[in-house]
Amino acid sequence: MLASLTIKNVVLIDHLHIEFQSGLCALTGETGAGKSILLDSLGLALGARSDSALVRKGQPQASVTAEFDLPADHDVFDFLKLQDMAVEDGSLILRRSVNEDGRSKAYINDQAVSVGLLAQVGEMLVEIHGQFDTQSLLNPKVHRGLIDDYGVSAQDTLAVAAAWDEWKEKETALILAKEKMEKARTDEEFLRQALEDLDELSPQEGEEDKLTLLRERLMKREHYMEALNIAQSAIEEAEGTMGQGWRALDKIGADAKELIEGMDRASAEMQEVLSGISNLFSDLEHSEFSLEEIDDRLFGLKAQARKHGCHIDELPAKREELASELNLIEHQDDVLEDLIKDVQKSKESYVTKAKKVSTSRQSAATRLDKLVAKELPPLKMDKARFETSIEALPEAEWGPRGMERVQFLVATNPNSAAGPLNKIASGGEMARFMLALKVVLAEVGIAGTLVFDEVDSGIGGATADAVGERLARLAEHRQILVVTHSPQVAARASHHWIVAKGGGKDIKTNVIALPEIDKRREEIARMLSGAEITEEARAAANKLLEGRAA
Repeated sequence: MLASLTIKNVVLIDHLHIEFQSGLCALTGETGAGKSILLDSLGLALGARSDSALVRKGQPQASVTAEFDLPADHDVFDFLKLQDMAVEDGSLILRRSVNEDGRSKAYINDQAVSVGLLAQVGEMLVEIHGQFDTQSLLNPKVHRGLIDDYGVSAQDTLAVAAAWDEWKEKETALILAKEKMEKARTDEEFLRQALEDLDELSPQEGEEDKLTLLRERLMKREHYMEALNIAQSAIEEAEGTMGQGWRALDKIGADAKELIEGMDRASAEMQEVLSGISNLFSDLEHSEFSLEEIDDRLFGLKAQARKHGCHIDELPAKREELASELNLIEHQDDVLEDLIKDVQKSKESYVTKAKKVSTSRQSAATRLDKLVAKELPPLKMDKARFETSIEALPEAEWGPRGMERVQFLVATNPNSAAGPLNKIASGGEMARFMLALKVVLAEVGIAGTLVFDEVDSGIGGATADAVGERLARLAEHRQILVVTHSPQVAARASHHWIVAKGGGKDIKTNVIALPEIDKRREEIARMLSGAEITEEARAAANKLLEGRAA
């Protein structure tokens, strides 16, 4: 909810701090006292368009700060984290400043942000409904989501989105396969020759390193052979000398046992060395390839790698890729048939799930229209009509949210055609349509604060009381701020503020909280009788306040 609003140097306000409460909050005051300035200020903090005319005369800058207390799981926190903004769950402060030249700056929790981002966040926190300013419900783009939230299973809507994604993935796979096949047909002769060349060469992974090592050995063959001969002669000579030493120690007997065992181990290790030398001799003398053959092999591998734009070690994988492309050509009818079946199957799955959601939407729309219709007569709109239009879309316009367009329509006269709310209804009618709809959709939407401006314009008596009763009912689910001239509405409020103008030559707007029942009675009596408050007006005010308590 909106916890507080701080306004500095906005038109007639020099400095004002208002702390709000939950429930129904009424703001009253005489015409021209500055109630609209409060709403303009709040709108500024929520990202509305700025204007240099808002800056108080003689001041360089105006600023508005709106602080919100929100549940830790409010969607706005996840949204801000997606914007890489560090925010603490629970509290959110929106701030906007406007210079006298009209330039403005926006902040969220003292982090500079764009006005666009501020407006996105503002829409998630507050909805303003009035004669001149309204959000959310007038935007047809959100109507389908509101109907879904109202009467469609979230599991079903998620299933439609998942089925849509799968269908589009299958279509993409089919398109790519067709493109690949077309290219393969064009390059078929090249592919066959390239595959034949690779099959003839039969490259092996890691072969380059092995051939390079063997080539180095062969190039140093004579040097290696000489070194191996010297090593072998030295070891054999050492073995003969060791034999003499072993026989000498053997004469000593048991006292030389450990020494004899050491000589045995040394002899065994020298035998292993001689065996290794013999193996190296064999590799060099009986190599599978000659130096010339190795050079030819490396040349062939490098030529193929250049041809296919890859590393030598990637040639085996390239061979499989070429074979796969040729296989597509040879079996393209079967492959395409399977892919087409996959696309058709996934489309049918999407349509089935989307039709289920369509049925739920139709049912939800019927219930919504009936409930809104019941709310209209007490609001002095008994001749008005509210309709939820659900229009089937052509396949080209289907999407992850289904196969239809949803829009809220109204008619203010029995014989007139229904049309978009903002094009059909007057300012006061629009606000009352919004109120009726919001009462029915009380738990739909994420904005925790709703603002109604002059929702009671042009009505009085029982109709105004009906407006107040509906606002109070709505305040059971949301924080409601209502700017009103109706005593019946003001009496229904849980909290009441009066907007007053004073200050002599330096005219200023101030907002005064009315926590005491006596002060509330006086304000409601003023609203009933005008400038001169009579005892009859006070009695009527008492009756209204007692009725609210009852």
